[in-house]
Order: sequence, then C-alpha cells, then structure tokens
Amino acid sequence: MRRKSSTTRPTNTPKPSIFQSPMFNFATIALLGGVMILGIGIGIAFSSTTTLSSSNVASREFIDTRAPNPEICVQYGSSAMVMDARLFVTLNPFNVFVAQPNIRPGCVIRQNNWAILENKKLVTSEQVRECKNRLNTFGFTGDLNSEKPDIRCIYQNESAQNFFLSQPGAVGTPQDTERF
Repeated sequence: MRRKSSTTRPTNTPKPSIFQSPMFNFATIALLGGVMILGIGIGIAFSSTTTLSSSNVASREFIDTRAPNPEICVQYGSSAMVMDARLFVTLNPFNVFVAQPNIRPGCVIRQNNWAILENKKLVTSEQVRECKNRLNTFGFTGDLNSEKPDIRCIYQNESAQNFFLSQPGAVGTPQDTERF
C-alpha cells in the first residue's frame, strides 16, 4: 500500500496575545489606569477632609489625645468618654426625668496597673481592696497631677454590646483587651 505524499503541511499560526486583541488596546489600558488614579485621589481627598473637632469625635486617636494624662492612660489602661447624667424620679405621679448629660474625657486603668494610683497617693489600700473584692477597676477624669482628680471604682458591664460589631462580616476585637 502506498501512502499518499502530502505536499502541503499544516501551518501553525500564532495566537494573538491578549494585548493585541481589540478589547485591550493601549487606549483602554490608559483609561483604566486613569480611573484607578482618580479613585485613589478621591479616596485621599475624603479621608483628609475629616475634621476632628469637639463636635466630631471620629476616631480612637482623637479620644486618646484628649484623655487626662494621655501617656499614662494609653500605656496602663484605655481612654474613654465619660458621661455623667442625672435621673429624677417622682413617685406621685410616677415620672422619670433626665438631665442633659455631661460628656468629658476620661481613662480606665487596668487592674494590674493600680499601683500607679497608689504610688501617687490618689487611692488608699482600703479603696483598692474594696474595688478588687467587687471585681471592678478604677476610672478617672481630670489630671492625676492636679489637686483633685475624680477617681472612682467602676464596674465593667458584661452585658453591654457594641452593635457595630454584631453586623454580618464584622471582625471582633481581640479577647485579651476586653477585660480590665
């Protein structure tokens, strides 16, 4: 049996690269690059126009800088917003009235750092013992170096929730920072 000789060979044509296709020409790439740079510029503009004033508390850093004795507060505890409000309850007729709250910067000290307050003679050993027996901690407002900072034994409310973190997809805070 004789084979037919084939004089025509199949030619392998190279496939066009993705950059040679009409979908990705240089104009399209330049346009996408321009949109990306514009998006980055708009993002920077929005983040730099955030005003941090007393009427707009927008970050933890702002609260940390306004805390009394910020270097002690951040190192040995956590800065806080302290809200004082008065409730008036009448019995006949039964009514509840709430005064305008007073919000000011404060600090919560971790239990293992109470020695700072004791060394400055701001709390007595009796106050430390009573606060420790109730499994509480100390919080303060006012400068620790002033005549009379307001230091109180405060209770951590375990049932308080941060509803911003309970959203689907939200990431929780590390467990070791939740207990003072």
